[in-house]
Amino acid sequence: MKQIDSISYPIYFNSIAEKLDKFIEDGKYSRFFILTDEHTALHCLPLITDKVNPDNYDLLEVSAGEESKTIDFCIGIWKMLIDFDADRNSLLINLGGGVVTDLGGFAASTYKRGIDFIHIPTTLLSQVDASIGGKTGIDIDNLKNIIGTFTQPKAVFIEHAFLETLPARQIKSGTAEMLKHGLIADADYWHALKNSNLEKPEAELVYQSAVIKNKVVTEDPSERGQRKILNFGHTIGHALESYSLDHDKNPLTHGEAIAAGMICEAWLSHQKCDLPAADLDEIVSTLLAIYGKYQVKEASFVELRNIMKKDKKNQGGKINCSLLTKIGDCRIDNICTDDELCDSLRYYAQLEYARV
Repeated sequence: MKQIDSISYPIYFNSIAEKLDKFIEDGKYSRFFILTDEHTALHCLPLITDKVNPDNYDLLEVSAGEESKTIDFCIGIWKMLIDFDADRNSLLINLGGGVVTDLGGFAASTYKRGIDFIHIPTTLLSQVDASIGGKTGIDIDNLKNIIGTFTQPKAVFIEHAFLETLPARQIKSGTAEMLKHGLIADADYWHALKNSNLEKPEAELVYQSAVIKNKVVTEDPSERGQRKILNFGHTIGHALESYSLDHDKNPLTHGEAIAAGMICEAWLSHQKCDLPAADLDEIVSTLLAIYGKYQVKEASFVELRNIMKKDKKNQGGKINCSLLTKIGDCRIDNICTDDELCDSLRYYAQLEYARV
């Protein structure tokens, strides 16, 4: 059993049995609510309901998938809280992946000007990324997390056992953020991770990834400075994810899109920040071997660039990227031109690998 002390809340590892009911009791909450989607309600909810008083909570459920992270679903959560007479001394437990933690955190942070919430992330992606750092948010059209708040949860409970409920593709999606943590902050972790069994990430490696994420966000809670390193791969990756969601029958997962974005932005790092060629080759070969390649066509560049231009991290209308100087070190606030971004997409498109 491990614990990380974050900005203003604890992150517990494999501690639900010992800590959850006591945490709720100590909070003296008038009532608490559990937010799930249909998958976590089926596979994950039974793992926690026997740890809490069944007479003191109500269940809220949204549809699974990024399509639920909208204002309409948020209104639905607010209305359910109103119907269940949730007061300002209520607690919302977000049990699910990044969609549930982002959406639930936003709904809680705005309901009656804010009620307490905790995260119990059930996907690898949410365990190492979305649940840590206090970002809440919803999407509008094809713009990810464009509306949201910085509001810290009261606690995060990370249980390695939840990963056993996930399909292989979702595990692979989460490892992209873990690999990113090594690239931006810890070369030793990158090397250990890429040489491990990424189909079944070890609990210690998940823990180390959460430690890296927590360290970055603790030093810069509101993303004014060094926290921006966490955006490596995301300027282009988020655009690819949004584009794929709109155009593909089998859209990219977040991790698949971010892996492609990291390849493009590693190439930009080589061009603009002197990332060594050997490091670029290592990054490209590693990510392609794990994720394959998405088929990016020249005809999509204009739409992709327009999505990037609406990214919330931009400055003065200029597209802003966080880029690598070497494996394990990242530099923030690199303005990239339209031509540079398109060239990075061309570099990615010509790589001789097929998407798996």
